[in-house]
Amino acid sequence: MPRMTAAAAAVEILKREGVAQAFGVPGAAINPFYRELKNVGGINHTLARHVEGASHMAEGYTRAKAGNIGVCIGTSGPAGTDMITGLYSAIADSIPILCITGQAPVSKLHKEDFQAVDIAAIAKPVTKAATTVLEAAQVPGVFQQAFHLMRSGRPGPVLIDLPIDVQLTEIDFDPETYEPLPVYKPSATRAQIEKAIRFLRESERPLIVAGGGIINADACELLVEFAELTGVPVISTLMGWGTIPDDHELAAGMVGVQTAHRYGNATFLESDFVLGIGNRWANRHTGYNMDAYTEGRTFVHVDIEPTQIGKIFAPDYGIASDAKAALELFIEVAKELKAEGGLPDFSAWAASAQERKATLQRRTHFENIPMKPQRVYEEMNRAFGPETRYVTTIGLSQIAAAQFLHVYKPRHWINCGQAGPLGWTIPAAIGAATADPQTPIVALSGDYDFQFMIEELAVAAQHEVPYVHVLVNNAYLGLIRQAQGNLGINFEVNLEFDNINTPELGGYGVDHVKVAEGLGVKAIRVTDPEELGAAFEQAKKLAAEHRVPVVVEAILERITNIAMSKTVDMSDVTEFEELATEPGHAPTAIKALKV
Repeated sequence: MPRMTAAAAAVEILKREGVAQAFGVPGAAINPFYRELKNVGGINHTLARHVEGASHMAEGYTRAKAGNIGVCIGTSGPAGTDMITGLYSAIADSIPILCITGQAPVSKLHKEDFQAVDIAAIAKPVTKAATTVLEAAQVPGVFQQAFHLMRSGRPGPVLIDLPIDVQLTEIDFDPETYEPLPVYKPSATRAQIEKAIRFLRESERPLIVAGGGIINADACELLVEFAELTGVPVISTLMGWGTIPDDHELAAGMVGVQTAHRYGNATFLESDFVLGIGNRWANRHTGYNMDAYTEGRTFVHVDIEPTQIGKIFAPDYGIASDAKAALELFIEVAKELKAEGGLPDFSAWAASAQERKATLQRRTHFENIPMKPQRVYEEMNRAFGPETRYVTTIGLSQIAAAQFLHVYKPRHWINCGQAGPLGWTIPAAIGAATADPQTPIVALSGDYDFQFMIEELAVAAQHEVPYVHVLVNNAYLGLIRQAQGNLGINFEVNLEFDNINTPELGGYGVDHVKVAEGLGVKAIRVTDPEELGAAFEQAKKLAAEHRVPVVVEAILERITNIAMSKTVDMSDVTEFEELATEPGHAPTAIKALKV
């Protein structure tokens, strides 16, 4: 039997589980593992500037390509606690990443050793499993189980904590005979799908709500096929955006209290049956007024996690199933019914959804200086085509992006959904670009998100990871300011100041161009909306030429309110800006405005 250190065995297992890339920061307690990364070889490594950044890179890497599992590595103590935010983000959005931490020697764990913390206990609430391995011989089994857990059922992250002496101990391990454990995913039965379709056949105005579970299952083509077979319009959730192309005749927009379309909400409120697949009824989708969301509708909920069914509200029927397995059966049953003439004709209903799509639009074309954010997204639609992958986290920038941008393919909208940590965008974009360097990436940040982990731009410069980063700057915590308005305050949300080094900024504070350039990337500042298009084209050329990110900073008006519900009620959305009333008001809308 071959003998090797437990750390070497762990690296061998990573390779045999399909890992080709890791992100991390070495340190004393994890150095034995790094030695084996070098000696065993076969796994690329990207050195992050912050360990939290490494965890977000791992998530972006996972989400960019089906089958990927991102790996993030750090030393003991603060490295693990820094990655907790990344683990929370991953479990909230059902994303598998593996976090590997170093640890003090086993004999010192109870002695308050330097940088010794019970990271497994800290990480347990935000992982599928978190384990400090106390016996070196258990390392292969713990890693094997980690990959099984990450891939089985609802995907999610796992943390493995390796004391330094455990890493260094030699064990018997034969990598040539190693095999991954079989993955478990629940599958719907024929009887369950037939019952679900009975609800559909009894309805007049049905909708499919397509969630991120469909993307996780790599089942978007099946979703589109089922929608086309039945003629049922599709509402994407924010995490499911891209399951059906935005310009498809059955794409009915998004629903919610923030990241929603006027036409999406209007169509949903007219519906009488909703089939949710791979979605979790997130509150930004449903709102808190569940009566407004559910009244007058029947619901069928298909989800891979049985305990998710009934968590937010009780559906009329629930099915615990992987989205791909369910959709395969939905298609099988629908084909049989269609051949028998047993499917209703929903064409008039689908046409009405497209009519709303062509009439209920928000205005994007403004010529104001400083510019309104809506114009930025209009110009982004012109500059960046259907092959573009967008990466963003939270804030008014993300909310407006969901209202105005267009997504045509799965995994082309990578958004931190439930957790929404500021700073997520830059490292996630780096992870996504590392996973799939052929797909053009456009990251999107408000100024505060951009400042949170700006140091990771140096990682992209060092490793030659090119992408375009659109930075919308109003020197405000815009979303928080807007929320504070409901409380009658405007407190501690201002970021503006007179920068003595860049007085020409006129009170906008941080000179993002200088900071970005100091980190080794290119940057362009735009103050006139008429110059945005040229700036985006220049950014694409500079990124290709220099193989680094290019930041395009758009100086916005200080205060803009983006459409959303003040009452967290999807039937009660406030429109703060003038609506589109003529085609020139929304020239890059997915459908030409019909007046």
